[in-house]
Amino acid sequence: METLVQDNLGEGGVASAEDRRTIRWSSVVAGALAAGAMSFILIGFGVTIGLGVSSASPTWRDASAALALLSGLYLIIQAIISFGFGGYIAGRTTRPAPAIATIEDDGERRDGLHGLMSWALAVLLGAALLALLGAAAIDRSPMRSSAGNTSAAEPLLSYELDKLFRAPRRPANTDLREARAEAGRILMTSSSHSGVSTDDRTYLVQQVAALTGLAAPDSERRVDALIADSKTSINRARRNSIIVAFSVAAATLIGAAVAWAAAVAGGRHRDGEPLPNWMASSNRFHRTPRAMPVP
Repeated sequence: METLVQDNLGEGGVASAEDRRTIRWSSVVAGALAAGAMSFILIGFGVTIGLGVSSASPTWRDASAALALLSGLYLIIQAIISFGFGGYIAGRTTRPAPAIATIEDDGERRDGLHGLMSWALAVLLGAALLALLGAAAIDRSPMRSSAGNTSAAEPLLSYELDKLFRAPRRPANTDLREARAEAGRILMTSSSHSGVSTDDRTYLVQQVAALTGLAAPDSERRVDALIADSKTSINRARRNSIIVAFSVAAATLIGAAVAWAAAVAGGRHRDGEPLPNWMASSNRFHRTPRAMPVP
């Protein structure tokens, strides 16, 4: 009889250990969807109040470094809120840890793992959605049909290229796409260490004089001014891109830690265990009183 009881306990312990390692994917998906929805709402608020350094308007290039830093800080804050909310949902909705445990904090690790998985799923879904939207935008772009006559400078230096070939009179149906693409590629070198070479500058002066009808001295002054403007615009865009990219990476990494901690707090709230100090206020939303942490 004693051997039979021990065998049953051993089998129960093995089953509990297997159940303890099982991830409840419904809770993971619920947490990821909650994090994605909250992130969409917060980013929508941020765009509404102007916290962004990209726009369809050329004036986005005039965004200051302070605006880029503020936008990056808002990205980190919204990631903390969104992934915290998603992690809490994942930890709260998963099944409790089994009573038989070989590790004292196994339940917290299990809940934290669910929060981390919901964070990973939300990040992957967001990246896939952005990739699909970017691919669709490229396919529908009118520049794609004439890729040979365009360059990477066109969306960044479109205003400078407009000013470069601006003319009071021009024959009708004049195609400037090839000239703009070539001039854009030359202006992109203005931010390099050596800058625009002398041969490229001379060629731009000749092109401006031929297509606009300006005299040689006026063409030189226009080319020199726009080379300086292009360098400033490229450096500003590079600076803002670095700030935003670093903020996105930092927000994603911080979101992983927040999702883990929030999932652990959600699991403790689910089990009625003492809650962390920052979660103690959630007691009043529960029907039965919860144990409070003792200082």
